[in-house]
Amino acid sequence: MADEATGTGAGTATGTATGTGTTGSARVDAWIWSVRLTKTRSVAATACRAGHVKVNGERAKPAQVVRAGDEVRLFHAGRERIVVVKRPVTKRVGAPVAAECFVDNSPPAPTRIEAEVVGVRDRGTGRPTKRDRREIESLRARGR
Repeated sequence: MADEATGTGAGTATGTATGTGTTGSARVDAWIWSVRLTKTRSVAATACRAGHVKVNGERAKPAQVVRAGDEVRLFHAGRERIVVVKRPVTKRVGAPVAAECFVDNSPPAPTRIEAEVVGVRDRGTGRPTKRDRREIESLRARGR
């Protein structure tokens, strides 16, 4: 029988009895993908390399380890997701199980009306003039 306290012995895979790949820790890119915050693991790794992922306030590399209680901030698809790790998993799990693996503290997603507020210039009008730029900045300041 394997010594569970030290983790030695044949076949010690901590917590894999349920088939979810649950361990005491997981790579941040694998965890983000496993709990369905990104569509693919390569997108999660790319977000880490680009600096769009922070673990406990520090910029994270793809191989950084996350444990229960860590705060993960992910900027993806035009919004910031702030989640707290409840259970690190390394294998992709179903949506109901994924929802149990983290606590979502993200601000609400912008409504369609708020998303449309972004100014769009007509194609072919060229660069904005100084006057146009000042008007755009004043509109953005009012939206805050």
